[in-house]
Parts: sequence; C-alpha cells; structure tokens
Amino acid sequence: MKDNKLAKDYFEKLLEIMETLRSEDGCPWDRKQTHESLKPYVIEEAYELIHAIDSNDKKHFVEELGDVLLQVVFHSQIAKENGNFDISDVLNNLNEKLVRRHPHVFENTGEYSYEQWEKLKAKEKGKKNFSKIGEYNPGMPPLMNLRRLIENSLAVYFDPFEKQDIFKLIKEDLNNLENEISNEKYHIQFLTHLIYFYVKNNLNINSLLFMASKEFIQNYKNKGNREEKK
Repeated sequence: MKDNKLAKDYFEKLLEIMETLRSEDGCPWDRKQTHESLKPYVIEEAYELIHAIDSNDKKHFVEELGDVLLQVVFHSQIAKENGNFDISDVLNNLNEKLVRRHPHVFENTGEYSYEQWEKLKAKEKGKKNFSKIGEYNPGMPPLMNLRRLIENSLAVYFDPFEKQDIFKLIKEDLNNLENEISNEKYHIQFLTHLIYFYVKNNLNINSLLFMASKEFIQNYKNKGNREEKK
C-alpha cells in the first residue's frame, strides 16, 4: 500500500491545482462558481459514486471518489477566498470529531453503542435531551430519512413490529388503501411497514430501486419495439 507521504504530496498538489483554477488566470467556469451553484454537483457526484460502488469497477470507483473529494476541496477554496475557513479547518474538525465520537476506541471506555453516538452528538450541539434514534434530517431525502430512523431504532433494540407479522400488516394496508385510496394515514402506515420490511431483512433499497428502474426502462423499450413492428 502506498505510504502517507505520497498521499500528502498528491493532496497538496490538488490544493495547488484548485487554487490555480480559481485564480485570475484560471478557468472561467471554476472562477464563477459559488457554494450555492455547486450544490447540485455535490448531490450528482454522490449518486455517481454510489453507481460506481454498485458497478464493482475499481477504476470507476477511484474516479468517482476523486470527484467527491473535489467538491470538498472546491468548497473549501471558495470559503478560504471569502475569509471563512480553509481545508485545514475542515480536516482538523473531522479529526477531532472522529476521536471525540469514538471514546471506545481512543479512550478505552467500553464497547460501541449507537445510543452513545447520539448522546455525544447531542452534547456537542448543547442539547440537554437527545433521541436514541436521531432526529428527522430536513436536508436528507424522505425515503433515506425513514430508512435511517428505522435502522437506528433497530440498532438500539427498539423494534416496533417485532411481535407482528409484517406481511399481514402490509396486506392490511393494501386492503385499507383499496377501500380508501385518499386516506393519508393508510399511505403512511403502508410506507412505514414496507420500508421496515426491507431494513429488517438487510435488503439494499437503493440497489433494488436502481435495478427496478433499469428493468422498467427495458420493459418499455421492449414494448415499444413490439409496437413498432405491428
């Protein structure tokens, strides 16, 4: 494995390149970017990284990790120019947070627990009370929010449907929706039970949705081809 010295050299070179791209003699496109204008690219690169992971292509994986890293460096350079912070602040904050939130590793205080993780987060933010399963994150897609909350609840041994047949619950939800399709409460119950089923059985929802999308497109193309031949 390549040593840290080489990684340090490459990282410093990346910072120099980014600074040059943002300079008066740099790239017009890079120079005009702001934190606001770059927001879509952060999301786009994150999804492309997920696709690279699913593709199991090492070269593609390395490339997309680099693109995500570029977003961090890009925002840090803009912040530096604005006199707010720079990449060293980002790295120092991350290092301190990782050590602070892993006392079971760096202070030998026992074993890891998700409850402890949330308690430490709450303490950092000055909250007297904390939720063992975290809070709703308004910056996260709703599906991801629900999945994460269910995952966290199971991690702290709170299983809301442990003594119930989840298949039976889902069937009941569908029957209720068939009778009252506009009833929001039934939709909420159905979605909660459905996502719980996937999380409880350790099924990757994102990968399944990705494959479902590909299959849907292929079915459409196949149907379209048949229609053209008629």
